[in-house]
Amino acid sequence: MYAFSEGTSTILGLLVWLAVFGALFGFNELGRRFKWVGFCMFVALPAILTVLWLTVLKDTAYMDWFHLAKVYSSDAGCIGFWLIRHLEGKRKDGSTWRLADNKVALCFPPFILAVNILEAVTRDFQVGSLYANAQGIATHLVENNQVQDLLGGAWNYMNGIAGLLNIVTITGWFGITVRRQAKGDGSKDMLWPDMLWFWVIAYDLWNFAYTYNCIPNHSYYAGLALLIAPTFCAFTVGKGAWLQHRAQTLAVWCMFAQTFPQFLDASAFTVKSTNNPRILFIVSFLALASNVAVAAYMIYKVAKTRRNPYKDELYVDNPAYKAIKALAR
Repeated sequence: MYAFSEGTSTILGLLVWLAVFGALFGFNELGRRFKWVGFCMFVALPAILTVLWLTVLKDTAYMDWFHLAKVYSSDAGCIGFWLIRHLEGKRKDGSTWRLADNKVALCFPPFILAVNILEAVTRDFQVGSLYANAQGIATHLVENNQVQDLLGGAWNYMNGIAGLLNIVTITGWFGITVRRQAKGDGSKDMLWPDMLWFWVIAYDLWNFAYTYNCIPNHSYYAGLALLIAPTFCAFTVGKGAWLQHRAQTLAVWCMFAQTFPQFLDASAFTVKSTNNPRILFIVSFLALASNVAVAAYMIYKVAKTRRNPYKDELYVDNPAYKAIKALAR
């Protein structure tokens, strides 16, 4: 499935993967637990790095449309979520207002999530159409400071459809809320009670298949470590706030990859996909099957409850939903 760089042992490769996973988890914890650390990470730091990418690092930073779209869309998500979590004030009559209570503002998380998924879906379809090869030979691509070995095929279209289903099954937009501050945890996470484990797993399978299909030379880190870190957080210390964790870890990773692309493309720690058509097909099939299952379950719940899956919360009878809702203000 993966091939380590020549001279790099499997043990060393695993240790580096664990270091990447730990760093992503740790930076996410800093961003979620400390209000102004989060502001510096996702407002001040990207502004400084943008200047560097366009000047002294312009000959090494990734300049293809997808990497640039991903770094700025993920950071936009972090900024929007930060505002939803922290922006509040007093009215003239003494009452308190919160951005988290504004229904227009609550449309932003599903919108930016759908945009991020659609970016990847577009790239999957693009790779499928441009890099198909009947002999199963990957195209070695070097452009916009990026190095990839791409092999297009049916798997790209399968996974693109899985991504579109993943967008359709984003439910309970207006149930998004903020976690109450508790002793020892002042994170004020952005909770999404209707975004439950089965949707998250289907997303992870889809996104992993995307990385394996379209950025195979980065998939070991961007597909595995980068997906497992926010999911692990959402199932442990940061329950119910998966999208916030996903946006923050993605933004941190994209900024790192833009600044230090050699780590991924030309170092002892570079890990490449084997571009095996059978494996490509299997991972995309699993992504499609899981998202079809989630879509079928959503349709079943809509038919049973007569709820609008976007205006209303759909999974209110689910124990996991109730556990997350109990954490809200």
